[in-house]
Amino acid sequence: MKRGPLRRWRERGGRVVRLLLPFEDIMDVALALLALTPDELAALGWSFAARKRLLEHFLVAGKEADAIDPSALDRTILTLRLPVRDVRRLQDFARRELPKMASRAAVIDRLEAALDAAIGGER
Repeated sequence: MKRGPLRRWRERGGRVVRLLLPFEDIMDVALALLALTPDELAALGWSFAARKRLLEHFLVAGKEADAIDPSALDRTILTLRLPVRDVRRLQDFARRELPKMASRAAVIDRLEAALDAAIGGER
């Protein structure tokens, strides 16, 4: 039995949204995702596969940064392309776990603002 295009689209997470974040923020969030313990993953209702999928999106943005001059990297805004389901997971993470791990409070504010703008404030 074959899966139809609509079903495959839903399985991939549905609509893809773009998040614009500074390179430093992307790195801070990626490191915080890597630092999640199995208990913290379970508290978020995530599997290791869900975290891996999120980290793969961050890796794509990191590869985009490879083409940028290292001296300008700290001022560079990169684009993360995420399915809406992963944006919602990232919102939960930003509210529950990121405040414990982020090195700068401004990272949390910028991430939450970008996530809210990406999905139009729906919840």
